[in-house]
Amino acid sequence: MTDSFPAFKIGHGFDLHRLEPPPPEGRGRPLVIGGVRFTHEFGVVSHSDGDALYHAVTDALLGAIAEPDIGRLFPNTDPAHEALDSIVFLEEAVHRVELAGYRPLNLDTTVVLQRPKLGDARDRIRKNLAAALGIPVGCVNVKATTHEKVDAIGEGRAIAAHAVVILQHREHLHA
Repeated sequence: MTDSFPAFKIGHGFDLHRLEPPPPEGRGRPLVIGGVRFTHEFGVVSHSDGDALYHAVTDALLGAIAEPDIGRLFPNTDPAHEALDSIVFLEEAVHRVELAGYRPLNLDTTVVLQRPKLGDARDRIRKNLAAALGIPVGCVNVKATTHEKVDAIGEGRAIAAHAVVILQHREHLHA
């Protein structure tokens, strides 16, 4: 056992995006949550594909290892990120976690969205996140809530996501 690396690290991530109709009425891209595309009258306004859940998980992973956040690593001013699938950001965060000597153990998330409801897609989202993090589906939780018709989220004009991740250092895997 080493004193140089904590056995566990915890990271928290948050993301928020405005929702608008698709062009020509608005700037909404297709609504993607946790890698699952939803049919909905509004889409996310973003530079990338705007997957708020993947963005929150990416920031949770990066935060746990004290790396720059998603906005600094993948600035929305870079044309290379235009409409980019957010799995790219998440995979980079997982790679950085591995380089730091850690591995994800557990992920707990909350999607805050008035509608559409996650419903049956929740299991697909959990599988997508588990695969991206290389952990069992049973170690990934995806909760959903509304804002009870209060504020931009509650009025259906925004989506938010929270994520908390626990990482374990490789030197402590068998401790």
